[in-house]
Amino acid sequence: MKKLLSIVVFSVCLGLSFSGCCGGASGKSAADKNPKTALSLWNDDAPAKKALSEYVKTVTDKNSPDFIPVENRIAIFDMDGTLCCETHPTYFDFQMFVHRVLEDKSFTPNTKQLFIAENFRDTGYVPPLSAEYERILASAYKDMTVEELGNYIRDFMETPQPGYKNLKRKDAFYKPMVQVVKYLTANDFTVYVSSGSDRFIVRGLAGQALNLPPHQLIGSDSLVVSSNQEDKDGLDYTFKDGDRLVMGGKNLVKNLQMNKVVTIIREIGVQPVLGFGNSLTDASMVNYAMYGNKYKSLGFMLCCDDTDREYGNPQKAEKMLASCKENGWIPVSMKNDWKTIYGDDVEKE
Repeated sequence: MKKLLSIVVFSVCLGLSFSGCCGGASGKSAADKNPKTALSLWNDDAPAKKALSEYVKTVTDKNSPDFIPVENRIAIFDMDGTLCCETHPTYFDFQMFVHRVLEDKSFTPNTKQLFIAENFRDTGYVPPLSAEYERILASAYKDMTVEELGNYIRDFMETPQPGYKNLKRKDAFYKPMVQVVKYLTANDFTVYVSSGSDRFIVRGLAGQALNLPPHQLIGSDSLVVSSNQEDKDGLDYTFKDGDRLVMGGKNLVKNLQMNKVVTIIREIGVQPVLGFGNSLTDASMVNYAMYGNKYKSLGFMLCCDDTDREYGNPQKAEKMLASCKENGWIPVSMKNDWKTIYGDDVEKE
């Protein structure tokens, strides 16, 4: 009887080895954890790939002096320009704003919204950061319910990504970086995304592409109120049956620079050990992961140096490379480190 029971248990475990039995509780295969297979879209001689794979091997080895407990294996990523396309012409959130103001016939824009959309729609640039600019962007979605905004984001994600053939906005993620997220997750890192884009946009884009839960997706915050709250402060209003959550049309926090460090403290509560960015607005976040950390830590910065497969900027890439040398960040060359960016079926127009 014992022999028969052992056979049954072994058979069940063999069939469920990837779904929670016999040491497979995490559902992660050896290939997911191995950089040779998990990071297959990276060139073998890429310095960033070597640095990351050696780091992961060291900090996940219980016999290593640099071992990091699972609860402290926190990796933080910027989104635009680090995980996904921010070029041709610019960020997803600004392109959606332009669509809302100039192409959405159900929306009647005001003078300020029209001015920004018309003057920057095709330039590849956005106005300088300011509280006024952020208020104007947020105001375009005032009185939308949270669900309506989510649907609006998802619908815009389905439109073609400008400047490329065979690429939708929702798929404009750098495939080698998506591999990094999955590789870290397989090695028991908890991956967070911290972006300057609105939190609801981050949830829509990164949540789908990276398969991460909403609480691991951080972004800029806009005011959310009850549909019946009117001008009352949140302290003076009680949510009632029949109320709906709607956008208040005001930006509260722009999640860039030092604000990224603050949101990490507030929402994660654990200092990251890995930081990934692509611009100086990510510097505080990446530096926070690196400096004063009791665990071995690394910071990576992407250099937008590919002008054949992407709309790179060699001058900007050179400046970032110089910043990497100055700050101790590990540079990632889109041109030299990656075998592909969006997949072989995608062509730059």
